[in-house]
Amino acid sequence: MEDLRNRGQKREFRHRDTWDPFQLNPIGAEKEKKRTCFRVTQRIMAILVGVMVLASAVVSKGSLLTLVTLSSPYSMRTPTERQFYTLLLMCIVVTPNLLVFLKCLWKCAFKSYVAPNMKTLGIICLIESLVAIGTAVLVLIVMPQFDIVFRLQHQRWMIIFPICSLILVLIGYSLLATDYHVRISSHVLKDANEYFMYVGIAIPASLLISLNWWENCLQASGNIQEMLSELDGFRDFVFMITSLLRIAITLGAYFLYYGLIAKPGINFSLFTETPEDAVQIGLGIFFLQAFCSAACHWFGVVACKIHAVRMSFAFPVSLTGPVTLIVGIALFLSKAGNLDAGMQIVYFNFTPIENPFLDFCYGLDSLKSSNATPVVLLELSNSICRTSLNSNYALWPFSMLAMEGVCMWLGLVTCTYYVWNMKVPRIERTSQLFVRRLYESAFIDLSMLLNTKMKVKNPDSIDEAENCLIYLCATMWHETYDEMLKILTSMFRLDRYRGDPKEEHKDYFDFECHIYVDDAFHLEKESETKQVNSYVEDLIHVVTEVYRVFTNKEPDEVSIIETPYGGRLVFVLPEGNMLYIHLKDKERIRNKKRWSQIMYMYYLLGWKGYMVKNPQKITRQNNPCRASLVSLDGEAYLLPNYDTDSKRKYISDENTYILALDGDTDFHPSAVILLVDRLRMYSNVGAACGRIHPTGMGPMVWYQKFEYAVGHWLQKTAEHVFGCVLCSPGCFSLFRGSALMDDNVLKRYTTKATRASEYVQYDQGEDRWLCTLLLQQGWRVEYNAASDAYTNSPEEFKEFYNQRRRWGPSTLANTLDLLHSGKETVKRNSSISMLYIFYQIFTVASSILGPASVTLMVAGAFQFVFSLSGTLSIIIAVIPPVIYMLICFLAKTNFQLTIASILSVLYAFLMTAAFFAIIGDMVKEGTFITPTGIFLVSMTVLYLVTAILHPMEFGMIVYGLMYFICIPSGYLLLTIYSLVNMNNVSWGTRESNKGKEQKKHTGVLCNRNCKLCCWDVNIQVTQETENLVLQQIQQAVNPNSQTVQTEMKEITSQEVPKTSPQTEKTEVEDTKNVQSKAEGRKTSPVSKDSDLETDSERSEDESSIEKKTDAHYDDDDDDDDDDTYLQDDEAEEEEEVIPESDWVKPVKTEFLKKLTYANMKRNMQEQIKYTLRNKNREDLCEELVQVLTDTINEELKDKVGPEDILTDSQLEELQDALNESARRILKTNRMKRLEARVKRAIEKTLVAPQVVKLSEDEHDFWSKLIERYLEPINDPKAHQEEVERELKSLRNKAVFLYFIVNVLWVVATFILQEIGNDVISIEIPKYFPNGTLSDEPLRVEPLSLMFLLSFAILLLIQFLAMLYHRVYTLIHVLAYRSTEKDYKEIDEVSFLHSHLITLKVC
Repeated sequence: MEDLRNRGQKREFRHRDTWDPFQLNPIGAEKEKKRTCFRVTQRIMAILVGVMVLASAVVSKGSLLTLVTLSSPYSMRTPTERQFYTLLLMCIVVTPNLLVFLKCLWKCAFKSYVAPNMKTLGIICLIESLVAIGTAVLVLIVMPQFDIVFRLQHQRWMIIFPICSLILVLIGYSLLATDYHVRISSHVLKDANEYFMYVGIAIPASLLISLNWWENCLQASGNIQEMLSELDGFRDFVFMITSLLRIAITLGAYFLYYGLIAKPGINFSLFTETPEDAVQIGLGIFFLQAFCSAACHWFGVVACKIHAVRMSFAFPVSLTGPVTLIVGIALFLSKAGNLDAGMQIVYFNFTPIENPFLDFCYGLDSLKSSNATPVVLLELSNSICRTSLNSNYALWPFSMLAMEGVCMWLGLVTCTYYVWNMKVPRIERTSQLFVRRLYESAFIDLSMLLNTKMKVKNPDSIDEAENCLIYLCATMWHETYDEMLKILTSMFRLDRYRGDPKEEHKDYFDFECHIYVDDAFHLEKESETKQVNSYVEDLIHVVTEVYRVFTNKEPDEVSIIETPYGGRLVFVLPEGNMLYIHLKDKERIRNKKRWSQIMYMYYLLGWKGYMVKNPQKITRQNNPCRASLVSLDGEAYLLPNYDTDSKRKYISDENTYILALDGDTDFHPSAVILLVDRLRMYSNVGAACGRIHPTGMGPMVWYQKFEYAVGHWLQKTAEHVFGCVLCSPGCFSLFRGSALMDDNVLKRYTTKATRASEYVQYDQGEDRWLCTLLLQQGWRVEYNAASDAYTNSPEEFKEFYNQRRRWGPSTLANTLDLLHSGKETVKRNSSISMLYIFYQIFTVASSILGPASVTLMVAGAFQFVFSLSGTLSIIIAVIPPVIYMLICFLAKTNFQLTIASILSVLYAFLMTAAFFAIIGDMVKEGTFITPTGIFLVSMTVLYLVTAILHPMEFGMIVYGLMYFICIPSGYLLLTIYSLVNMNNVSWGTRESNKGKEQKKHTGVLCNRNCKLCCWDVNIQVTQETENLVLQQIQQAVNPNSQTVQTEMKEITSQEVPKTSPQTEKTEVEDTKNVQSKAEGRKTSPVSKDSDLETDSERSEDESSIEKKTDAHYDDDDDDDDDDTYLQDDEAEEEEEVIPESDWVKPVKTEFLKKLTYANMKRNMQEQIKYTLRNKNREDLCEELVQVLTDTINEELKDKVGPEDILTDSQLEELQDALNESARRILKTNRMKRLEARVKRAIEKTLVAPQVVKLSEDEHDFWSKLIERYLEPINDPKAHQEEVERELKSLRNKAVFLYFIVNVLWVVATFILQEIGNDVISIEIPKYFPNGTLSDEPLRVEPLSLMFLLSFAILLLIQFLAMLYHRVYTLIHVLAYRSTEKDYKEIDEVSFLHSHLITLKVC
């Protein structure tokens, strides 16, 4: 209700100025807000992760200490049990190294292998050997000799830095020595010499273990950086070798000590005699420790990546030791009372202290043979009884043990204090957060904290942040008004999110918007002049409307530029970013999407990159009135576009991105940032795509919604996890500039199709071909499920089939091309392995067998619904696709689509009936354990679980039934249609028939085809031909007639063919020298200086431009603005007259609507508010708005209507009056220094669209680019006929291959059906719902079972990949939301207050 009221009040304000106050307000134009649900989710996840880190760390440490206690020679277990527990203890030490070996082996075998430097390899092996010796000695030899409390404290000894930590550790050592002296002197411990020996061994072993994290301290100090950076290149191979070395050393230490030194030694025969309960206890503890250690490490990594380092990582890991000790003591105190020792000590000539533990500890020996006593609790109690708690003289020494623990714990905390203050970038690789690959299971808390890198890139540091430049490039081809509204709204949203390009942004990016409109011109029949067509007119209206919605005013700066390819419209977006609309003339440049992509890639990467490397060519803009709105904050000489070009000098090609868009794509800024994160984090990622959501209404859209969902949920995630995404769709994909500029990518992408296979691969699916080129060059293509984009999908059956007719053959052609070069691609691309190639081969084979599989599914449906035999069902099911294939060969396209739509409806009815028949059959059989039942139930469960794991898209599951019943249409009929029509390489969608009919009938008097036997003749008589024949007849009758000679000249002139674009360009250039066009009114300083951005004005001092562009100014710089403005105001330069084409004037007239009385008032109010938005002078701003609005009313109210455009004289008079009013107000408020700023705002309100001349350098670039790559294609008729024959031949080969393979599959199934299940079948036990086994087993054909199993395995693999991908997508989303820009809420009160002032004035 509040929104309705606010919108109503805004409309009231507009209604007072015009009779047309109504406006569009597209969905998504409202300002973004941080979503509360994500905030709550982030907090909950941080708490949950923190709890999991603490719990898994405590269980890991506790289970390790328990296993050490059980293997201790002082435990109450038998030698056989102790020997088994010691073996498991050794396995715990080995497990992390085994995991590291497997991980590094996988990367070296299937990712990338770099030969190591032997010197570096030797150093690392030496260090790792010392660490392995220290770990094996401490864990396997020393720790079993001491009590459990000592072991817990001893795990923190391996801390040797910093000084504070060292002091605390030394104090801990002193307290430990005192405690042991007291224990021995009080006879708590025996064999004093033996204990001191093990303490002496433990100290150097601890120091050796400290070498585990040598890389961290050296990395922080900046030493040996060269070796560390070199190590990063072949770290996988080095750690694969060192992990094997550590395993060997651990095994050697185990067998050396327990086989030769320890008494009793290892007796291998005793392993077979280990009691079953000991085996269960030991294996349970081992697997629990191994799992919890891995879980602690993984959850710790997650905590760092979701930016909960302090709460979910440092805090719980630091508390691991104290919590483990508290849990152990609590368990001892709460459960030990249940142990009935039944013993009482009798003392002679000695009176002990009052100690409740003495009798209990003395009687524990009597419980070791009791089966009712919990083993773990008994050993825990026995170990605690070896501390000072079991002293006969005093209990105070136990406090020294507690103080020792506190000192050791404080030493750990002070040593890892940097972790508490660590700030992590939004998305970071694990290798950039932690030094080592995995963890040390024996010291889980220490390894997690000390393994955290001291030097992590600070996300808040401007020096460390890498700024990037994003070019948004949308291609348009006959989009509707609503579709244009989506893409423009998205671009304006991004402009609002980025804000002022002169200011740093939290995400460190700048951007430009480019829209490339294909087929933008048409020849007007009446005037015979070239004008922009209705699509461009709609686009102009959309830009104006969206600008008005976002700013409440008209576009401020509009430039109209004639170019060699057509024309260009330039807009300055509300926040100062740039929008370019490139209008392509298909008679001058090639149309269609791929050529538009080549056009903007060469322009943005080639031409602008060349300009960056030659900064003297960047045009200098000396007129501040032509600067952007943002430049009003200080002195600036560059337009926003040149400002972006100057910024690119400091941005590498690796950080220059192109966001490929369609003309109907709808997206939010967060979707773009999430894709940028992927490219920033991984330097080998050449492209990244997001989750594409089809929009629209109708059954075809419902089918596509579920199809897109399943494709993204399972297929794209599997490609991302196991290898690379094969297709990054052109409707929303981010490409890295350096990847596109790589060899064999952009240059190869410009190849013109000349052969049949090239037409299919290159032009029918250009985005997939571009990704294939990237993959073959070694670049990775990724998928981000959290980056959502919405695009219109075909709503009509015909449009859908024609779209997939392009996509199907192109997908197959590019996949086969990638598989054909599989070995070379595997060598170049570290993300693609031979296993992934085999996976793709399997998917391609499955798709090829798709028609046969669907046919068999339809046969099964016939069998279920009509109770037919298997063989008869197959025969009936084969007939419709065979007939439809013949129809596709013989009939026209429209008839093919009509038959396909009819068959699709019939198949849908059949599949619906089959669905319920299958359910009925399961009810009838009393079990779902049948091949069909298992398939249906498993698919339902799998898709349901998948949808649950995508909670934001769970509604897509509703369209699953529509998808199911349309399977025959989508995978059988559509496959046949696309294959048989492969020779048709037309676009098929968004085709416009405007002008075709006119062209077909213009001047044609007779058009007949004559077909007889082998003759095929086209006879056409045009008006020119008839006139020429008549004149020749008249000349033959009367050769001396002057009229005849005159008409012959006219006819000859009419027969001269049209000039080529190059000829037209030459004629225009010649005309420019003699044409002179006067402007309608005397121009303001804005208009006079508007042409200073030509090529004649170069930057003479590059450093001064950089200084003026990149610097930020405050209010003190406004005095310079006055000087600059007055100098420009006094400058009188002769204006260069720019000749205009016929299409320019109507476009310019459209933008002159901003100069109406109603728009003038609104534009002036918003312009003044925007100009003074950073000056903290709300009172002055309100007064200026009031006075200037009053001035406009006084000057215009009784002279013009609300929708009348002001004349030139009225604009001049109004500008003088407004300047005078503003000067008076500023003088009264003693703010004279803001006069230049306010004058600029006034001029921006009154300025008309500018017709700008393209610089000579850029004009030359476009001319040469068109000549080299983009000339319109006019293939000779003979070549077209040859290509058509090749396409038909290729079509026939593909159809034959598909036909043979699918026929063989169907025939094999048919023969097995005919032979019968009794002869060749696989028996499967049949179970009823109550669990009883049926006497009659299920018999299944081996072929069908093999196919079902293969399909099930494929789906299972994709499902597992989806689970993995969902977890890391959640991590990325949480990380983004925690660093998301703080959106400013819409202040409706201030908005209404500001308009109340205007209301009073009015």
